[in-house]
Amino acid sequence: MLSQTTKETEEPKSPKPRTPTGPSAQPAPRPPASGAETARLRKGRVLLVEDEADLATSLSYSLKAAGYEVCSALDGTTALQLANAQPPDIVLLDLMLPDISGLEVCRRIRANGQTPQPIVIMVTARGEEIDRVVGFEVGADDYLVKPFSVRELLLRMEARQRGQSVADEREHDAPAEAAPGKARITIGNFEVDPDSHQVFINGSEVHVSALEMRLLLHLLQVPGKVRYRRELLTEVWGYHPEVSSRTLDTHVKRLRQKLVDAGAYVDTVRGVGYRIVERSVPSKLRERNPGEG
Repeated sequence: MLSQTTKETEEPKSPKPRTPTGPSAQPAPRPPASGAETARLRKGRVLLVEDEADLATSLSYSLKAAGYEVCSALDGTTALQLANAQPPDIVLLDLMLPDISGLEVCRRIRANGQTPQPIVIMVTARGEEIDRVVGFEVGADDYLVKPFSVRELLLRMEARQRGQSVADEREHDAPAEAAPGKARITIGNFEVDPDSHQVFINGSEVHVSALEMRLLLHLLQVPGKVRYRRELLTEVWGYHPEVSSRTLDTHVKRLRQKLVDAGAYVDTVRGVGYRIVERSVPSKLRERNPGEG
């Protein structure tokens, strides 16, 4: 009898929690991603254009390990198809491809009107100065000569992405007065819309590359003010040894050609840099002041 009383007066044990099963069961919440994992997920999509299969495989592995999403193309035609189907954030582009040249691939990417434009880094064995100049001229953001270290490539990619992020933040944080329709900069028959990245001459659009637009906008920040060469190289190209003053001169010359008569607004201050003038400059004066300052 005593034993029964003892059992009855004992505090009942709490039943063990059971994990719900069946259709109504909810999956356990996943822990939040760490800062490192979040950064990796935001690295972006890379289009790797490389005709050497072994190198393409090796680079693809390294890029994926660094947190990038990668798709590869062994020729220019496939690269353009992939770029149109799934626009990349970064294009790593070899110049010597079996069908069309990397330069032509870059031209077509820049001409397709994609917004925002991808970062284009040319990765090639052609390292002469003229090759670099032409590469930048057709719209490349950076130029890396083979052989190179994967570490250097990753650092350059990250540097370009940081520069693009800063530009996007500045545009996002711009005051309401910079809304489309109010942000256009007009000088004579020359008009630039920073929001849509469009240039107009006499109301007709003139197509410029992303790099040419950045150069133009830096010159237009304060019309009439001289922008020093090193300042432009640093702000537009993210200055590094491969980018020379000749590269800057080549881009200015090409920009003037695209702007036709309005190219006269881009004035050379010899030995110093460039500026945008707010008055029309006669064509004859332009011919005497061609821009290789």
